Amino acid sequence: MSACAPRLPALLGVGETRLSAEQIYPRLFDAILEQRLPPGSPLPEQALGNAFGVSRTVIRRVLGRLSDQQVVVQRPSHTAHLAAPDPQQARQVLSARRLAETTLIGLATQRARPAQIRQLRLLVERERQHHEHGERCTAIRLGGEFHMKLAQMATNAPLARFLDGLVPMTSLIIARYESPCCEHCAWQEHAAIIDAVERGDEACALALMHEHLDRLEAKLDLDQNGCA
Repeated sequence: MSACAPRLPALLGVGETRLSAEQIYPRLFDAILEQRLPPGSPLPEQALGNAFGVSRTVIRRVLGRLSDQQVVVQRPSHTAHLAAPDPQQARQVLSARRLAETTLIGLATQRARPAQIRQLRLLVERERQHHEHGERCTAIRLGGEFHMKLAQMATNAPLARFLDGLVPMTSLIIARYESPCCEHCAWQEHAAIIDAVERGDEACALALMHEHLDRLEAKLDLDQNGCA
């Protein structure tokens, strides 16, 4: 599959220069989720730097962040490459994520501040807009950001870091294994979770999170090899 992949400059379509690592990260992640860069593809620093008009140092920071999130695999003296989770790995990630999320949602409900709730609502509104404009992969990425911001509200740094390494990988799994006939709108469930958190209704928030993760897993076709 990687042999058929377009060259990086044409693939990414970036004409801007002097982008920061923070600006490049979502663009590269969206390209990954859209599978314009197929699973397992090499990610040479020089080619990516040329594509984005930045130095290899900037690209190295982006790849380092994606590596921390398990989306990119890096080994000493080897070119980084995209992760290609198989169905067994996908199930393990989803199981670990459920354990973390069902703990964090209770803590977030107890500790959420009004300003954090407003930020979550703005994020879900962006997710809704991208979903309704057919920008599926950007909506998937923003949905992942919702869960990571919710985890930060729990003020348990080790658990939040653990989830930070699972949510982006889950986004990659969704993009690869989601059934094409799926009509599931995650943003609506995210909005309902925010309502429960804002009310301080821990039992409702936990139940909604379980239902949300159930639907997330149900829409994945893990009996296939993915749509790489």
